[in-house]
Amino acid sequence: MPLVTKSPQYLTGQLLIAMPGMMDPRFQRTVIYMCAHNEDGAMGLVVNKLFGSITFHDLLEQLGLEDVKGAANMPVHYGGPVESGRGFVLHSTDYVRDGTLVVDDDVALTATIDILRAIAEERGPKQSILLLGYAGWGPGQLDQEIQQNGWLTAPCDDKLLFDKDLDAKWERSIATLGVSLSMLSGEAGHA
Repeated sequence: MPLVTKSPQYLTGQLLIAMPGMMDPRFQRTVIYMCAHNEDGAMGLVVNKLFGSITFHDLLEQLGLEDVKGAANMPVHYGGPVESGRGFVLHSTDYVRDGTLVVDDDVALTATIDILRAIAEERGPKQSILLLGYAGWGPGQLDQEIQQNGWLTAPCDDKLLFDKDLDAKWERSIATLGVSLSMLSGEAGHA
């Protein structure tokens, strides 16, 4: 009889939602879009927190792109605690260039100066989120945190992902699962 192995469930392209009892202040009430998840670890971007007082114009100036005309002033998001000086643009797949990682049919990730210039000149993707930093996990680390009841997972809804209402994004992400916040417990159980 052949040996059947169950393949692991990877979360690339899904949302990771912090449980209400999340103790780590960097991740309390966060919604993370999972850009990569495999046997080597995981990488995601927090999509519902702002980076602080830095603006898109400030970022363009720091990168020597202050000469770009017509730049919209999009918010700069806190992508996570790892490499906070590293920038990413999570965006719709209508913009794909060299260096773009297409995560799924609707969402891509680009980390080049070219996309910032394109956005500033209104030639970029229709939908985008500019982020500094990312969230990262080593092999098996995220899986263990999920088993310990630290995170919920949900399919990604592009409308929710790119929504500008950051304050409601966490609660709305949980609501997509059909559960009420009051029904969630921070305690993990075993049958």
